[in-house]
Amino acid sequence: MVERKKLRLERFLSLNQHRKRWGAKRHVAADADLVAMRDRIIEAGEAVQTRGSAKSLDTHLENLRREFSGQPELVFHHARLIVLIRREFRLEETLAQFFALWRQEAAFLCGHLNLRWLISAADTLAEHGQDSERAIAMMAALLANTVKVCESDRYIRGAETLEPIAARIEKLQTDLVPLFEGTSVFTVGTDDTLRNMYWRLEPFFAEGVAGAILKTIYDRLQVNDTAFARLRALHRRDRTGWWSDEG
Repeated sequence: MVERKKLRLERFLSLNQHRKRWGAKRHVAADADLVAMRDRIIEAGEAVQTRGSAKSLDTHLENLRREFSGQPELVFHHARLIVLIRREFRLEETLAQFFALWRQEAAFLCGHLNLRWLISAADTLAEHGQDSERAIAMMAALLANTVKVCESDRYIRGAETLEPIAARIEKLQTDLVPLFEGTSVFTVGTDDTLRNMYWRLEPFFAEGVAGAILKTIYDRLQVNDTAFARLRALHRRDRTGWWSDEG
């Protein structure tokens, strides 16, 4: 059974939540110069990706800054805002900065953020955005996390070393191979299902910031080592391709 999310009042009264916000005022960038942040490169030694989050905000942000070593300061600023939003520090004010950042720098952020932080941005929009923006952002996060489920399962079973079985690919050209609940394995090489899904997604790509994030995530999934990319490598019918030229 899924544990229920704590109510806003419960989180407000939580001593642990207050501890996680201690010192937050020191990390608020008032009237941040976003253009200057694009040009400044963080120099914090060898970049090391964070795992989880420290309860101390100072420690967590120090670790995060090192994660972005060698990258523009603006991408760290984006991560810092998300951390402050997660810890509900001056939520309305911090969200306003987050939305303003994306309105001004969407193209830069889509070009420089890795998938981890694009998913975090989508999660933030899904929780705090407006109307259709929330739905589109949720699509982006759901798509990325579903692929992560697939690739995590592949890793823990040692399946990342397996090669495609040619006889099975051939069998799929003539036979329906059931999966579950009426679904079946794609007709690898020619199937038009993902192409049709792309056509349905395409109008959403043009819907503001959330659409830009959705398109960026979708395109990245086609070129990284994912089930999408592996199926793409086996695809041979041009008119049923499901990736865009830039993806």
